[in-house]
Formats: sequence, C-alpha cells, structure tokens
Amino acid sequence: MTVGAARANAGEMLDLRPVGYVIGLLVTALGLTMIVPMLVDLAEGREHWPVFVESGLITILAGGVMALSCSNGVREGLTIQQTFLLTTGVWLMLPIFGALPFVLGATEARYVDAFFEAMSGLTTTGSTVFTGLDGLPKGLLLWRGILQWLGGIGIIVVAMVFLPELRVGGMQIFRSEAFETMGKILPRATQIASQISGIYIAITLTCALVYLILGMNVFDATVHALTTVSTGGFANYDSSFGGFVGAKEYAASFFMILAALPFVRYVQMINGNTTAIWRDTQVHAFLGTIAVIVGVSAFTLTYIFPHSVERAVREALFNVVSVMSGTGFSSVDYMAWGPFLISIFFFAGLIGGCAGSTACSVKIFRYQILFSSIRAQLRKTRSPHGIFTPRYDGRPVDADVLGSVMSFFVFFIVSLGLLSVALGMTGLDFVTSLSGAATALANIGPGLGDTIGPAGNFGPLNDTAKWLLAGGMLVGRLELMVVYAIVTVQFWRA
Repeated sequence: MTVGAARANAGEMLDLRPVGYVIGLLVTALGLTMIVPMLVDLAEGREHWPVFVESGLITILAGGVMALSCSNGVREGLTIQQTFLLTTGVWLMLPIFGALPFVLGATEARYVDAFFEAMSGLTTTGSTVFTGLDGLPKGLLLWRGILQWLGGIGIIVVAMVFLPELRVGGMQIFRSEAFETMGKILPRATQIASQISGIYIAITLTCALVYLILGMNVFDATVHALTTVSTGGFANYDSSFGGFVGAKEYAASFFMILAALPFVRYVQMINGNTTAIWRDTQVHAFLGTIAVIVGVSAFTLTYIFPHSVERAVREALFNVVSVMSGTGFSSVDYMAWGPFLISIFFFAGLIGGCAGSTACSVKIFRYQILFSSIRAQLRKTRSPHGIFTPRYDGRPVDADVLGSVMSFFVFFIVSLGLLSVALGMTGLDFVTSLSGAATALANIGPGLGDTIGPAGNFGPLNDTAKWLLAGGMLVGRLELMVVYAIVTVQFWRA
C-alpha cells in the first residue's frame, strides 16, 4: 500500500493486526536469542541455565501466538498510524519479556527492577539497578549485553527507515539519504537492515578482537564489545570500566565514536562513495565538539588536579565520549572533578551523537539547524528587508523541518521539566531528580549525585521513580513525538 492509499483509507478503522504480527515475530526472535546465554551458563556449570530455558519458552510462545493470531491481517505496506504504533510497541513489548531472566534468575529481581533493567538495556541507556555484578552468572551478564546490542541495531534501523518518513523531530531532512521507504516498508527496510547489520556486526567483532589483544578475557571482550558498539554502557563489574585503564580506554573511545557516527554514511561507503562520511557536516560538528570539551576537561584536570597530561587526556577523552555518545561507561568517579567539569558533563550528555547512529540524546544536527536559524534571525534583525534562509549542509532548511526541530526542543525541555518535577514529588532530591530525568530522556546512563552518579546506581530509588524513569527512557529513545503522538485523541480519530 502506498502512502497515498494509506491516507485515503485513513477514515477506516485502524487495523492492529500488521502491528501485532511484526511485534510477535520480534518477541519470538528475542526468545530465540536466549539460547546464547543459556549455552554460556551451561558451560560455566553454575546450574543457572534453566532460567533461560523457562524465559525463552515463555517468550517464544507468547510471540508466536501473537504473530499467528495477527497473520491474517498482514498487508504489503503500513499506514502512518500503524508505523507509529509499531515503533512504540516494539520498544514496549521487548522489555516486558526481556525482563524475565532477571526475575527468574540469580538476581531474583522484583518485576519493577527487572523491567527497568531491560528497558535500560534495549534503549541503550545503561542505567542499572543491580549491584554485585562481579558475582552474577555469566549468562545474565551476557543477556544484559545482548539486550543493548539488539537495541543499538534496532534504533539504527528505526532512525534510518521509519523516523524520516514519520517527520519526527526534523529527521525528515535525511529522507533523501535514508531512502524512500513508506509504502514498501518491509522489503525496503529488509534491504537497508541487511547492509546495516553487516556493518554493525563487523564493527562489533573488530571491537571484541581489539579488546582481546589489549588483555581482556574472551567473555569480558565479548560483552563489552556488545555494549560499546551499541553505546549502551552495561559493564560486567560494579566499577563499570574502572578496571580497564590505559590502552583499553583509548580503544573504547574510538569504537564509541565510530558507533555515534551516521550509519547511512557507512552504507554509502561500502557502496562506493568512500568520502561520504568526511563530507558530512554532522561528523565535523560532532568530532569538533568532542575535541573542544576534551581539551577543556584535560586542561582543568592537569592544572587544577595532580594529573599527568597523558592521564588527564585519557580520562577526559574516555568519559567525555562516553557521556556525549550516551554510552554511560565510567572509568573514574567524575563527581570528584569539581562543579565546573560536572556541569560540562551534564550539558555534554544533552548534545548527543549523529542522527542514524546508536548514539542518543538531542543529536548534533538539531543544534546545527537551531544555530543556523538563530544566525538567520539575527541577520534579519540587522537587515529587515533581506531574505535569510537557515541552511544545513549547504542546503536550505524548509519550514517543515525547521518547525519539527523547534518542536522537538520545546517538547524535550518541557518533558525534562515535567519528569524532574514528577521525580521530585516521589521524594528525590533536586540533583537526583534533574539528572535522573536528563539521563532517562537522553538515554545517557549514570546521573549526577551520590545516589545515581557514576559511583552509584538506580537501585535505591523508589518504585514510582523507577517506572517514571523507564517511561522516560522509552520516550527519549523514540525521539519523543513518536510516543506522544499515539496518546493524543486526534491520532486515534485520524
């Protein structure tokens, strides 16, 4: 069904079967992936493997029943409404079942904690409620890594295939590069996803190999490669990345940056356009911003604290890249670096990486469009009769894209404020509420303060706060308006 046909049929009752069918298939696939941690637990010999057998069977059966019951409604294309529901429904249903191993396994987590961990994993946020990671069965640690890896590749496909067509947050500016897909969602998406998957797997394997060469054991190299390339940030230890200093920090920084660059450029490169990535203004702005923040941070650490130059650069590079890409690894407790650097880290997390990557937060291209618009407005103020058009990557930004970007900023700030207030109403202090809301909406990982900072975790928070933060992760991962749209009356009347 073409977009035109979909719109022509907008007045008909919304058919949820195509949505349920795809979600059912993905839930089934999630259940099948539980075989891998089951085999790891079998090899470890801790008799923990039945947890994944039970969780896998429940997940496969539920997904299979959902897909079979909806299979008679499958059509060639998806309407706009169905696509909105699909993107939201996937990120809601997968954590529901992804939480089962945490409930049934050695963590014996209450469902609120298990769901929080699974949502944090699949949205690649990296916030955790668990302590004692060092002693957990390897199957559970691997499962956390798998959740993040699946979430990373999932959001790339969503960002390249669905969001540009849904005209969300200015993403439509990439429609010409991310290919026309609506109307032929499934066949075109399959083609795009296959190329992305190959690139994603290749980067992950390379990252794991580099970690192995630098001294990590096979298991740590595998899990940390999964969570590095997905910019997720789950680690196998309570100290996060603190046990891997030196060359491993440089390697992790390199792969976090690779994962935060637009994957559409990688697709173009393997198809013959080898210079595509170097001509992207997003990439220039992202790398330039990292360089400036790392330079300022390293200078501060060198001249205010007793750090050697190499250590200052290394720690600044790793932690800045981790925060800005939304990975959430920490190699040191940067809360001890003083209020100046803490404030820099807070705002760096709200910048984010490039569109169409595993990175999260606001994304660098939106700031580029915002500043271009401000510059055009200032010039118009000076020359009222002149015509000044905001430009991005040398191209004029049309009113539709500009309005979408401005709407995103407004929604983001309002959402941040409302979520902060809601968290404060549950009894959390100001720093925990504000940084918790920011880290959830921007999918960063650790917050600020003693409780949820890099040296703490989200376990001590009350249940209401955990549910609110899990909702914030979902909303933030899907660029806010995808989720907000489906809770409006107009959406269901369309």
